[in-house]
Amino acid sequence: MAVRIGKKKVKQAIIAALFLAVTLTFIPVITAVYLVCGLLDVIRNERRDFYLFQRYFSGNGFTTWLVAPLNLLLDLVSHRNRKIYRLEDFSEECQAELDTVLSFFRDNKDAVIQRIDGELGTEAKRGMFLFRWFGQRYNREFEPLNGDFRHIRTIAVSVFQGTERTNFHFGPLRLTLRALYNLTPVKDAEVFIECGKTKHYWADDPLFIFDDTLMHRSVNDHDGRRYVVFMDVIRPSPVPALLRAFMVPVSWAATAFKSIYYRRWTMMGIGKAPAE
Repeated sequence: MAVRIGKKKVKQAIIAALFLAVTLTFIPVITAVYLVCGLLDVIRNERRDFYLFQRYFSGNGFTTWLVAPLNLLLDLVSHRNRKIYRLEDFSEECQAELDTVLSFFRDNKDAVIQRIDGELGTEAKRGMFLFRWFGQRYNREFEPLNGDFRHIRTIAVSVFQGTERTNFHFGPLRLTLRALYNLTPVKDAEVFIECGKTKHYWADDPLFIFDDTLMHRSVNDHDGRRYVVFMDVIRPSPVPALLRAFMVPVSWAATAFKSIYYRRWTMMGIGKAPAE
């Protein structure tokens, strides 16, 4: 899909190029390493045009670029990155955890939506109802979601008001994969999630699991709320203990910077405490 490049984005790209030129002059080795790592990282995306590089190096993907060396290291200590995943790509233990969570939401969909609507109200465009965030449990109202999960780090429900969409963006770290499950799929060509060349329609399959460090966006141009279960799952790896060790500082950072990444969202389920 064609994206119009505005003057603001061109200006951001020019500023980023000037910044890169200055850093190459004064700290050439570190800058060169980051530039190479960033290029290796960004070309993993299927869509390689000006918009991709502008978003990655001077837009939302800048944070992803800053941790590109770590992400490339994580690729080396993990199983092959499939980019788009299926349940069978995970271990039996991980599949069992995902089944526990998804079964709960399928069986209690109406109660969960009622609870969310009661707290979100009618004005908010986007909401995130938190059950747990990188292992920290926020809401103990729904007991089945309070288990000692080894693979699932985040459980939440993302809510979009009708005719709401995100811009194309990148998640920061490849320690986890993003698993989404639409509780209210509708057959509408304007309700989907798009990652690279994949446009996933929720009516075809309510479950979508992917590497969220790839550029993606969510669209809900349907006149009605969209409720999606939102999970972060540790990547399949031959050394899972190493990835769990990495999760300790990452969990702290994710909590500390949550308000930056989700500043446009109404956070719920936490009694006014801290979280696609």
